Amino acid sequence: MAALALAPDCEVLPCAASTDVFAALLEGRAQCAVLPIENTLHGSVTEHYDLLLTNPVRIDAEGLLQIRHNLIAAPGVELSAIRTVLSHPVALNQCRRFLASFTQARMLPFYDTAGSVKHLMENSLRDTAGLAPELAAQEYGANVLVRGVEDHPQNFTRFHLIHLVEDSAQGSPEPDKLTVAFAVEHRPGTLVKALQSLASSGVNLTRIESRPVPGQPWEYVFFVEFRFGHPETADAALDALRREARMVQELGRYRAATAAAS
Repeated sequence: MAALALAPDCEVLPCAASTDVFAALLEGRAQCAVLPIENTLHGSVTEHYDLLLTNPVRIDAEGLLQIRHNLIAAPGVELSAIRTVLSHPVALNQCRRFLASFTQARMLPFYDTAGSVKHLMENSLRDTAGLAPELAAQEYGANVLVRGVEDHPQNFTRFHLIHLVEDSAQGSPEPDKLTVAFAVEHRPGTLVKALQSLASSGVNLTRIESRPVPGQPWEYVFFVEFRFGHPETADAALDALRREARMVQELGRYRAATAAAS
């Protein structure tokens, strides 16, 4: 759903793992990729920060998708017959209240939300339901038993559209948001000075995330997103950050998403 929203004419290539997504880009099997980066209930998809930093890709666009989870089963199956609920672990986490009250069934993690519905339909499971968007029920001929079982209706996931750096459009038209990774020396006050350099440049910091550096215990790379009014302001902020950090890597400039598809 997010891929079709960000790249309307695309032919979707399914991948089983995030590393496969990047492999498809690097090997030329895909021209672009859409990755979730943050959910309002679950938090960050931290693995994707690592992959964005270590691969030659660039963020070119951002999208928001309102996530609505539904309990879905094969046609004719009654709610009382359900003994197992399958879905992606993140989806299960987003529906904890419903699942805690649905004591007749056990939860089992599955590789994908829509894939759980595909699985129960292909195997004619009559005691199993999946947690997935309604589109999955339509796609596989299943039936929605209970709608909107997420813990909170304000459940949104933010996605990034990425390309290889060599294929990148160098940011969307009129970008107003930037993602950058940086690292500082492990000394008192270095992170404060780095963040102060951004504040003094007049940009609006909207997110910060830290990730450990492999092989360097207690050392971290920081990922920040900030909004800016003019390209010159973003350039000045990066220049100021470079004076305080030992590593700075811009990951993309793009237009901030303002409306969520559902």
